[in-house]
Amino acid sequence: MHTRYRLKQLLADLRAPVLSSRAATFLERSRLIAGLILVATVAAIVLTSYIGVSTVNQPVLPGQIANVHLTASEAFHYISPEKTQASRARLTDRIPPVFRLDQTPCDRFGTHLQTLLEQLARFEHDFPPGAPSLTDRRQALTKLVDAFNQLGPYRANPDDVAVLLAAGDAKQRADRIASGLVMLQEIYQAGIHDATLAAATDPGSVVVFQIANADGEIVPRPVQSLEEALVYLRINLAAEDTNRELTLALFRLLRNGVAPNLVFDREATQQRAAELTKSLPPVTVTVERGQTILEPGIRVTPEQYEMLQAYRRHLEEHGTASLEEGMLLASRALLVLAMVLACIVYIRLEDRETLQSNGRLVLLALVLVLNLALVRATYALLDLDFFVENSSWAAMLPYCAPTALAPLIVAILIDAGSAIFTAILVSLFAGIIYGNRIDVQVITVLASIVSVYGCRSVRKRGSVVRAATLGGVVVAVFALLFGLLDHMPLATLGKQMVAGLVTGLLTGMAVVGLLPVLEGLFKRTTDITLLELTDFNHPLLRKMQLEAPGTYHHSLMVAQLAENASAAAGANALLARVCALFHDIGKTSRPDFFTENQRTGINPHDDLSPEESACILRNHVSDGVELARKYRLPRTVLDTIQQHHGTTLMRSFYQRAVQRAPQGQPPDEQLFRYDGPRPQSKETAIIALADSVEAAVRSLKASTPEALAELVDTIIQGRIADGQLDDSALTFTELAQVKATFNATLGGMLHSRIAYPSVKTALR
Repeated sequence: MHTRYRLKQLLADLRAPVLSSRAATFLERSRLIAGLILVATVAAIVLTSYIGVSTVNQPVLPGQIANVHLTASEAFHYISPEKTQASRARLTDRIPPVFRLDQTPCDRFGTHLQTLLEQLARFEHDFPPGAPSLTDRRQALTKLVDAFNQLGPYRANPDDVAVLLAAGDAKQRADRIASGLVMLQEIYQAGIHDATLAAATDPGSVVVFQIANADGEIVPRPVQSLEEALVYLRINLAAEDTNRELTLALFRLLRNGVAPNLVFDREATQQRAAELTKSLPPVTVTVERGQTILEPGIRVTPEQYEMLQAYRRHLEEHGTASLEEGMLLASRALLVLAMVLACIVYIRLEDRETLQSNGRLVLLALVLVLNLALVRATYALLDLDFFVENSSWAAMLPYCAPTALAPLIVAILIDAGSAIFTAILVSLFAGIIYGNRIDVQVITVLASIVSVYGCRSVRKRGSVVRAATLGGVVVAVFALLFGLLDHMPLATLGKQMVAGLVTGLLTGMAVVGLLPVLEGLFKRTTDITLLELTDFNHPLLRKMQLEAPGTYHHSLMVAQLAENASAAAGANALLARVCALFHDIGKTSRPDFFTENQRTGINPHDDLSPEESACILRNHVSDGVELARKYRLPRTVLDTIQQHHGTTLMRSFYQRAVQRAPQGQPPDEQLFRYDGPRPQSKETAIIALADSVEAAVRSLKASTPEALAELVDTIIQGRIADGQLDDSALTFTELAQVKATFNATLGGMLHSRIAYPSVKTALR
């Protein structure tokens, strides 16, 4: 009786955590908790994506197509450098050019005439009027005139020079030429313009030019044309007391010196334009309330961009930025609620397990809100003076948002389907945060899906970084394409591409850093962690190799069976293998009490009561849980250790107890059952079946395929009849696949070999 009391007390102690287990189940399965998670998620997304978000701060560049409609919430005014510059440019275009009078052609022509007069004096000495050879005299005069014409663009005639030569002596010729040069100087001082400068004027009108005097003063004055100058010269020569033939000869000679002498004075023109534009007051623009500043789909002009910048400054100075949008918070909350409900419907259709687990829902909500918070943090940088003043850098910020963070985490910790929907949600709200930017939404969702595709079966941490970087490459490429279509400056495109690449790389590194934390918080286990646990140098596996070699070999066999069966049944084969390797680590506490470790033929249970033996066997589960916690094994491994025996009956000890019990007082069957719970997942159920099958095949005398198939079928049917598989979600179709796989694997493990000759026979 004392022994029975002690066993019942021990059983009560083992069941002490039932209340805490029920509380954990309530938190995990309660629909009330799920409703609170939904409300909290909607509120967090609204706060993150909408509160304080303004289209005023959207990064917009001149020449870029606007994505938002923005109107002025109140009237304001500003000084417009763009309009001021345009006004000054129009004024500059209307300012007439400034010219100066160039006397050089007149002086040069006078010098050439003096040279001609000197040559005529020598010619008269060499060829006097009574010279016998008129031909030689004519040739010499023609040669003299040709030499004069070569000094400039002159077309003097030898006949006119001959008339001048015959009109008097050298002094008389010099007086007449000097009188003509005085007339030329008067013409040049009045100014001569080319016909092209006055082509736009009406015929007969007086053309006025801005003329710069020698002292720098600019005065408007009329200037005669080349034809008018020649008429003036001819009239003045005719007024002289000379005969008609000499007058015409002098006119034809002196007209070679008449040329346009207006020279454009660029420096004086610019100085005059600067003086006039300096006196022009800056243009002040008044914007009325409700006036449109930006229109979606319309390319932003420099004037619109200037108005937007002025509007931003006005709101900052007057503290009315929160009122400029006039958006209703309720409508935003409804939009978020609709999106979250759509997400729930999708999860219900594609991943009911997540919908039924509050832990998974919290994980989804947390990473979603965390991702949106990071997007919002990049948006908040727009308020910094640096980005306000440098729009090309501000245009880079949407591509700095790590929108692939949550999808990558969900893909690794839950599944790819939920990750894709998460990518759509994050990209949608990221585009909303940045002013309903459709390009941002499309680019980021594509990059996130590409990253999720790269992580669909990731088993190395480096693969996560590569997948995220590939998403960054997608962002860079499409940012380039969209930017070229929008005629963005190349410098801005370069910044956006670099931002996309660097953000992808940093996102991958952040995911790798966050995975261990999230695995511990939400009891999730990634394939990366599972793969690390398959290292046979793990301390627990080494402990089992040294202290319980039979159990170690048994675990290897169970791992092989469970892995193959899980792959056939559509379960996680890697998870089944790892959990099977550690499922019996509790046996290392008292290895000699388990048959596979008894090498001497001594069974300690022979000296114990059936109740005590059952208690020792039951304790290997709790001992294994303690070791798993001590060595920080994942929650899935710990659950497998707890559940791999379910609530099965230790039949051999129970039969011994029945035989020893007094007539009519059968033993308490509960004392000979494991504490459970029953297997809760496909992988754990398959491991439980593999554990029983592997232990049972050791008792077979002949491991024929028929005997193996009968044994496997008997064990599985027994577990079904006992209700041990009711909570595992294994279907009969999957159980049939498990059976077939067990038979094939056991057949390979226990295949027969040819009989080798004995050592003595071999030595003969």
